[in-house]
Amino acid sequence: MSIAGNTLSGLSTFSVVASCGSFTQAASYLNITTGAVSQQISLLEERLSFKLFERHSRGIRLTNSGSQLLRVVESSFDDIVQTIDNIKRNPIIGGEIRLKLTPSFAFKWLVPRLQNFYSLYPNISIHTFAERALVDHRNSSFDLAIDYGQSPYVYANSQLLLAEQLIPVMSPSYYKRFNWHDNSQENVNNIWQKVTLLHDAMPWEGAEKYIEWQYWFNTMNIKTEYNKGHFFNRTDMAMAAAEAGLGIAMARYALVAEDFKHKRLVSPFKPVAANAGYYLIKHHSSPSIECFSQWLLTQSN
Repeated sequence: MSIAGNTLSGLSTFSVVASCGSFTQAASYLNITTGAVSQQISLLEERLSFKLFERHSRGIRLTNSGSQLLRVVESSFDDIVQTIDNIKRNPIIGGEIRLKLTPSFAFKWLVPRLQNFYSLYPNISIHTFAERALVDHRNSSFDLAIDYGQSPYVYANSQLLLAEQLIPVMSPSYYKRFNWHDNSQENVNNIWQKVTLLHDAMPWEGAEKYIEWQYWFNTMNIKTEYNKGHFFNRTDMAMAAAEAGLGIAMARYALVAEDFKHKRLVSPFKPVAANAGYYLIKHHSSPSIECFSQWLLTQSN
């Protein structure tokens, strides 16, 4: 049975009558006549095909059917009131956000997660701009920027979105070319003399083109030549070269989850702290910008 508008109105009157315990008091509360209240209840009982009240000389009393219905009606009205309060406190947020970030972070980290954001906030449109390997964090024509840099970050008006880790990655076939389980000094030296290093030559503004491999070798206490191999201006290009079997890329751990999952890339090493990360820079503020910023932070936890 569909609930028409008149039935909903009658259910509201029914709830008031049950609460007041009499037609007269309900009429006073609703600012209508007692006859009007009685008529609405009679029409409701007719539509429902069962009695809601027992009428007697001393007043009215809920029937068993009326008691069952009242519990559902009161619960439903409570839900409606709560929903209205929530809507008032949290109005539908909409708008357009201009976001600047690196292509690597956009393709490997943000885009796979955006469906989750749009399912939560369908009225917010994210316009992403990811053309260059480096992000100009000073460009205030964008609402938000996500930049990769050393910690502490150079721009004071920023928030750490994701602390990064570094891990060497290679294709499964390249992995099989070497004995990674032999940790003898002779074997380790032999491996690192033979492998081809793949670099992100522009990890952040002003960085040396070999900085990430140099940092990793120093952290692992491996003494070998790090300024060799092939150089790319984006980290995802270096990882793509590794997947193609050209050598070993120094990857950012946050960007390789899918590659590891599908075994496109593998590593015999565990990630190490990079002393760098992705930083969120906010140039403008609005409810939609604040909403997206908070969502980004939840995704990085």
